[in-house]
Amino acid sequence: MPVVHLADGDLNYQLEGPADAPVLLLSNSLGTDLGMWDTQMPAFTEHFRVLRYDTRGHGQSQVSAGFYSIEQLGRDVLALLDHLDIARVHFCGLSMGGLIGQWLGIHAGERLDKLVLCNTAAKIANDEVWNSRIDMVLQGGQQAMSDLRDASIARWFTPEFAAAEPAEANRITAMLAATSAQGYAGNCAAVRDADFREQLAAIKLPTLIVCGTADAVTTPEHGRFLQQQIAGAQLLELHAAHLSNVEAGEAFSAALLGFLTS
Repeated sequence: MPVVHLADGDLNYQLEGPADAPVLLLSNSLGTDLGMWDTQMPAFTEHFRVLRYDTRGHGQSQVSAGFYSIEQLGRDVLALLDHLDIARVHFCGLSMGGLIGQWLGIHAGERLDKLVLCNTAAKIANDEVWNSRIDMVLQGGQQAMSDLRDASIARWFTPEFAAAEPAEANRITAMLAATSAQGYAGNCAAVRDADFREQLAAIKLPTLIVCGTADAVTTPEHGRFLQQQIAGAQLLELHAAHLSNVEAGEAFSAALLGFLTS
């Protein structure tokens, strides 16, 4: 797979779709990789040149030392766009990817056309939650990542989806077990430290916010707060838990295409 060479390692990416189409950039959630968007690719590549990448510390991208920040992850995106000589994109990020999207909307809005923030919040959970998870994975290593995989099914999917589509649920959660413990901990710190509640009004882009009605991590209330703070933002609620693009794949894809092509 192609990579962009950053100062401290490589960022893995895939670019697919018509060469002359507008570019849609997809940013993965914590503990997954660019394969989390596989369900969307057939529909999205009909209309867009789709750019997916593994966030730092995930998939085949570099696992740099220490804790990360959302600014650092946002600058990784800008470096990727510069490497590919892409001036502007539509951006869609889910959960941690949605935090990256918020940072870009606030600090680099001139690089974005439309913004989609999925299953995310201006502030996700509290320091205690993240610190305990960081300690667990740094102490337990890859075994702790396997333990997290088992617990994540209930957070990421509704019980009915997990029962009806076990192969798909397992495909996604296997990404978590395969994620580097160091990379995961570094990204947990980035999510822990991100708080955009006082900055969201700086986003002046056409924005769609997607929520899952059964999402206990980033709830519809979090989505409504984003909508209230970003002028003109639209809100969509889907029947899904945290990974709405997987669980409500067809409805998710149709809604995003409607927003991005309107």
